[in-house]
Amino acid sequence: MRKWISFPHKAGTVSRQAHADLPEEAIYEREAGRSGFFGPAAHFHHRHPPTGWSEWQGPLRPRALDLNRQSERASIPWQVPAFLYNRHCQMRLWQLDGDMTELMRNADGDELMFIHAGRAELYCDYGHMTLESGDYLMMPRSTMWRLEVLEPLQILMIEATGDSFQLPDKGLVGPHAIFDPAMLDLPQINDRFLAQQDETPWRVNIKRLGEFSSVSYPFNPLDAIGWHGDLAPVRINWRQIRPLMSHRYHLPPSAHTTFVASRFVVCTFVPRPIESDPGALKVPFYHNNDDFDEVLFYHAGDFFSRDNIEAGMVTFHPCGFTHGPHPKAFAAGLAHAKKFTDEVAVMVDTRDPLVLSDQAKALENPDYANSWQVTE
Repeated sequence: MRKWISFPHKAGTVSRQAHADLPEEAIYEREAGRSGFFGPAAHFHHRHPPTGWSEWQGPLRPRALDLNRQSERASIPWQVPAFLYNRHCQMRLWQLDGDMTELMRNADGDELMFIHAGRAELYCDYGHMTLESGDYLMMPRSTMWRLEVLEPLQILMIEATGDSFQLPDKGLVGPHAIFDPAMLDLPQINDRFLAQQDETPWRVNIKRLGEFSSVSYPFNPLDAIGWHGDLAPVRINWRQIRPLMSHRYHLPPSAHTTFVASRFVVCTFVPRPIESDPGALKVPFYHNNDDFDEVLFYHAGDFFSRDNIEAGMVTFHPCGFTHGPHPKAFAAGLAHAKKFTDEVAVMVDTRDPLVLSDQAKALENPDYANSWQVTE
């Protein structure tokens, strides 16, 4: 058994409540915490912004990638290089313009797909469903599937390598907060699914340990006429997520957790009212990355804590330094210039260090680390 060393203490000039009613002479608050936002924490009050660096050198710097510039195409999604990866997680953007003519199966782990753009018909072991922009699709490990494209697709794929995706424990707010599990849609054995069953040859591409095998059938192996149980792909759209909110307190990103794996979490930021209490922070607070690498994929809207970030871009903040809102966003928060956020973003926080692929380095904005500098 282990237990955090705990000794609540105060020194100097402090606020009694974290993220609210900050001292007038030190309006910059920084949180240093452990276990994401669930462990012990210290809150510092600074005279200068903790991100007010004048220069960055070395590989730890914050990164911004423009995946809109990615040119790789592949009929097998896992042949597109992951832009960030470690032993427990892989992230890639897969673009698909036409119908799949072969089936896929990922034997390395559950796959979470976020439809960034496009529409498609999904056919899998469990039946059929239509996918729309903004959908999450959680595909259990080793499920066979294919897509018929209705509109060209861009899909953020997040693999839980050797692992599974589960729902978070929602604690005091209860299991129906954020989204009710009854909101999860499942594929159906419907007329459309039965109609695609035929006796023509099909091939299944299987990924295991990062290598590919193929199995050929003289018939379509998606030939189930029914199934029962409690294992299946599930879908939910970000528009069906009802975020936790507090008009008096800026909630940490962990309040927006959507799916969890053993070594990382996936959170969803969706539009919500901005805090209205005069003393409450209106933008994300400055905080250290002390146990997690943080990745944000920007889907839609105006990303209120960042400058010059557009849909289809990714920011990557490795563990080990303080980050937070850009200067313009912080100033707008102090002025309460916005009453509502309209951003939609997918966040992945990993306990293990992520590696930036060589392909992703070519998509990087090298000046991103300088974007926290105050310009006149």
